[in-house]
Amino acid sequence: MKNAKVKLCLQASPMNGNLLLEDCNPESDFQDWSWQGDSLMNHGTQSCLSVVGANRVQTSLCGSLGYTSWDCLNSLLSPVGSSQGYLVANRKGVALDKVRGLKAQWQDVADRSVCKEKAAEAEQDRYFPAALASTHVYDHTAGNATLTLGIDPEELEELLWFFRREDPSTWNYSVLALSFMAMILGLLLLAINIVRNRKRKIHMYREVETMQQAELEAKQALMPVQEYSPAEPGEQELVPQDQRPGEVVVQWKDGTVTSLYTERSEDAM
Repeated sequence: MKNAKVKLCLQASPMNGNLLLEDCNPESDFQDWSWQGDSLMNHGTQSCLSVVGANRVQTSLCGSLGYTSWDCLNSLLSPVGSSQGYLVANRKGVALDKVRGLKAQWQDVADRSVCKEKAAEAEQDRYFPAALASTHVYDHTAGNATLTLGIDPEELEELLWFFRREDPSTWNYSVLALSFMAMILGLLLLAINIVRNRKRKIHMYREVETMQQAELEAKQALMPVQEYSPAEPGEQELVPQDQRPGEVVVQWKDGTVTSLYTERSEDAM
């Protein structure tokens, strides 16, 4: 809680309950104040802002004789049902005074009036217990029950019955149907995966066979053609075995072999 004039924060002393004005420290619990109904409680000491004597202000146990409720209007803090004045910052700390200037105005860390926080707390305290206790607000003058949310009573009863009934059949059937659909989808994906794996393997096998066939054909193309055929040995021997050296022979188309020059015997010469 910060003073609008001096820009210092109200800090509670953990030793003797005195109040000091120190530089603002958002991490200090001794400078953290919150509304508890009409009282201001310090989070560091867990004590409340109280009036002691004529104009002295300090902290004391909440609920003790020094406990004081505070009014908050236009950032001004004053004791409830008292004309002692307003909570004002001075050189010694804080005190009650009739001054209504900036010294008497208090803000939070975000420079907002402390009265806004009190109004928000009061609004929350007003509606939260009522919402927990009942959904109806009775208008005794009209004699009819109306809803805080503007919903007809019959519609509200139907909603309450829908959400509080103990028959979970609809939910169970829904979960069962979703499980069945998930199973069908899983089987479909499994079948698609199996078919694709088979096609991939068949394609790989075909590629391997093609490569092996091409390699075999390449090897056959590089092999030399045999000039000698063992099945026809007679065709390679064109010269008779009894041919003499220097003799010229001719093999005719009909297969006969004759000597081109017949040697004369020496006796004939």
